[in-house]
Amino acid sequence: MTDILRIADREFHSRLFVGTGKYRSFPEMARCHVASGSEVVTVAVRRVNLTDKSKESLLDYIDRSKFFILPNTAACYTADDAIRTARLGREVGLSNWVKLEVIGDEKTLFPDNEGLLEATRVLAKEGFVVLPYTNDDPINARKLVDAGAAAVMPLGAPIGSGLGIQNQTNLRIIRETITSVPLIVDAGVGTASDAAIAMELGFDGVLMNTAIAEATDSEKMAEAMNYAVKAGRLAFLSGRMQKRLYASASSPLTGVVK
Repeated sequence: MTDILRIADREFHSRLFVGTGKYRSFPEMARCHVASGSEVVTVAVRRVNLTDKSKESLLDYIDRSKFFILPNTAACYTADDAIRTARLGREVGLSNWVKLEVIGDEKTLFPDNEGLLEATRVLAKEGFVVLPYTNDDPINARKLVDAGAAAVMPLGAPIGSGLGIQNQTNLRIIRETITSVPLIVDAGVGTASDAAIAMELGFDGVLMNTAIAEATDSEKMAEAMNYAVKAGRLAFLSGRMQKRLYASASSPLTGVVK
C-alpha cells in the first residue's frame, strides 16, 4: 500500500487510533484492538500501573511488537500537570510521543486552549512528538502547528458523547488551512458512519475509544470502525460526484438513435 500515514518519524498503514478505557475487561480490550486493525493504542499515563509489576496492568494486554503506545495526559487540568505527566510517560519507557490533553472544564471536558498551547511549546522544545487534543477552532489549530505540534487532533463532539461530527464547517476549514501536519479527529464518534464522515472530510485519521468500548458487541464495533475508516479514506481519495438539485439519468438519452 502506498497510502501511508506519516507522523514525525513514523509511518502507519492504519488510520484508526484506539483507546484503552471503559472496556468490560482487559481481554475484551485486547480482542478489540486486534479487530480494529489499528497500529496505535493510546494509554492514559495517570491511569495505569507503571511501578508495581506484581499487579495486573492494561499494559500487560498490549502487544508492543504489534501496537505503538501513544501515552496521553488525560485528566490533566493545567499545562504544568500535563507537562509532568508527559515527562513521566517518557521516563518509564512508554514513549516520547504524547497525545496532549489539557482539560479546561470538568463537565464538558473541552480543552483549555491557553494551557494546551503552553504545554505544546514546552514539550515540543524538549523533543516530544506532540499530538494535541483541541476544540474545532481553526485559529487555535494553526497556533498549535506554530507551537510545534506534529499533528493536530480536533474534536468532532465532546469526549465520550457519541454525538458524531457536530461541526463539519469548522473541521473543513481546519482541513483546508492546515496542510503541513496530519489532522486526526479525536472524540465524539459514536458509530461507523461518524468515522467515515470524518475521513470523507479529508482528515488523516480518527481516534476513538468509547464508541467501541461501550458498544453492545465491542469486538464487532471495532471491526466496523476498521472498515469505516478505510471506506471513508477511499471515498475522499476517489472524489465524490457533484451534488445536483435535479435528477440525472443513470442511462442518459444523449446520442441514442431513435
